[in-house]
Amino acid sequence: MDWFDSVVPEIYKRCRHLMNLQDEDGSWKFCFENSLMTDAYMIILLRTLDYEDENFISLLADRLMCMQETDGTWKVYPDQRSGHLTSTIEAYIALLYSGKVQKDSPLMQKASQFIKKNGGLKSAGLLSKVFFACNGLYPWPEQEINTSMLFRLFRAVNISFYDFSSYARSHFSPAFLAMSRKFSLTSKWTPNLSHLKNDDKMTSFWDEVELDRLVKTETQMSAEDEFFKEYILARIERDGTLLSYASTTFLMIYGLMSIGYRKESPIIKRAVNGLYSLKFVTPNGVHIQNSPSTVWDTSLVTYALLSAGIPLNHPVMIKSYDYIMRKQHTKYGDWEIHNSYAEPGGWGFSSSNSIHPDVDDTQAALRTMKCYSLNGKHCYNTYLKGKEWLLSMQNSDGGWAAFEKNTNKKWLKLLPIENAGDALTDPSTADLTGRTLEYLGSFERMDCNFPSVERAVSWLRRKQNMDGSWYGRWGVCYIYGTWAAVTGMAAVGVPLEERCIRKAAKWLLERQNVDGGWGESCLSDEMKQYVPLSRSTITQTAWALDALISVYSYPTKEINLGMEYLLKSSSETAFSQTYPAGAGLPGNFYVFYHSYPHVWPLLTLSHFYKKYR
Repeated sequence: MDWFDSVVPEIYKRCRHLMNLQDEDGSWKFCFENSLMTDAYMIILLRTLDYEDENFISLLADRLMCMQETDGTWKVYPDQRSGHLTSTIEAYIALLYSGKVQKDSPLMQKASQFIKKNGGLKSAGLLSKVFFACNGLYPWPEQEINTSMLFRLFRAVNISFYDFSSYARSHFSPAFLAMSRKFSLTSKWTPNLSHLKNDDKMTSFWDEVELDRLVKTETQMSAEDEFFKEYILARIERDGTLLSYASTTFLMIYGLMSIGYRKESPIIKRAVNGLYSLKFVTPNGVHIQNSPSTVWDTSLVTYALLSAGIPLNHPVMIKSYDYIMRKQHTKYGDWEIHNSYAEPGGWGFSSSNSIHPDVDDTQAALRTMKCYSLNGKHCYNTYLKGKEWLLSMQNSDGGWAAFEKNTNKKWLKLLPIENAGDALTDPSTADLTGRTLEYLGSFERMDCNFPSVERAVSWLRRKQNMDGSWYGRWGVCYIYGTWAAVTGMAAVGVPLEERCIRKAAKWLLERQNVDGGWGESCLSDEMKQYVPLSRSTITQTAWALDALISVYSYPTKEINLGMEYLLKSSSETAFSQTYPAGAGLPGNFYVFYHSYPHVWPLLTLSHFYKKYR
């Protein structure tokens, strides 16, 4: 292994690079680069509200044009087999709003042909159709649907609004308000989309109203309307966004305007300013992030640097520790509904998030808090509250979910809503359960003698696929889930000779590429079966290697080959660096975390060196 001596210099080099990227406030601000939906919606919103910001709209439009394929379509991941219909509709309409492109341009004509060939506007995703209806581009349902009827329906089928996932509730609330009033707002920029209609019965709502007119079919606020209004207002963060998400904030603006808020209202202006604050300049241009990942990235980077041996008293580490500690939540959030005995103590994803903590961010932040609490820093109460909150969030089935406890009514998955299982429920997942176990085992020295750990391990054993892999909900996808499950079980002392561990290791080894790396397509997430990429990616290689390192007591030839790939990864292609590794909704929403090519290889290199030196 001639390359072994280069491991330590590579670790130092990566540490120095990361430390130089730290912000003055102690955080690391990497881009959370998601699908083009948020960019398209921002253009449409600014035009509809008559914001005169030509430069910003032009920058957003430039990025959309940069991402368009030669066949006129847009995709949600690079190797998608054909264009993505909803994304193509969103980008196409947004470019018409921008005024920078005409619909008779060659690429736009190709896009419109693709849209019509694949069903037209009516075949777009549900969220997009709601957004289009709010902007007078798509008809609301002909039936009269109001919020009172919705609540009667909930009672008839014995369901509470809080049985839906938190992210479903935050989108539904403003959408229900707008839909109950058939609210629609247009402007001089609203394009005529009659050429995209594939159904003679479908009439676009904007054809029936005057420009700039607010259309309402009811004016009185019902008790149910008040419920949704108060639900929204209570969850607006200090930056003006709804739960720190762009997608919910877009809908919130239209939902509140449907009940009388005007575009000049302070709450609407703050929401638009909050959307502006989500911008990030990427190599492809200006992008609106759905939710900046600052707390998540800072926790991961700090953990990676600590694992690499950077001392706790280093100024960079002290600044990051202070930042993470300040971001612990002190308010009760919706998680309290199903977990009423716990006190606040979790962490959220973005810097403005104060009431919507999640399990993954909490276990990541606690790694730093645990290290400093052992070193005599005055953060023991912070650490203890976080740990207690994390343990309290374990589901009754033994696993951990993302945002709430026991929010997984299985029949909700049967509703005729796109991605119902992923959008409406918040079940235990292998990735969150595995990473929580890895924290508990590595930092809390908890093993299977602890009932909570034993229950979680039992859940993972039950959820392993026949081929030895696990499906990961919030990443791509089987490599990701298998890595989290294996490292978590190994950390809490599951015997490495156990069949489920060996089966998982065999599955990973069989999927190694000839260049030593691993690569999995986002198509796996759609197909719900492993689909390999034609090339390796840096992040997925780091995950697979980290899992194998946790299993084998010596570096096998496969591990050595993978390490060689990681050591030369800085010279790899942009594809290997930037392929999406994060997942939101299968087939629709994927994320390139700009921090991942920095964090995960560094962690894997450090784990390799510590174990095999």
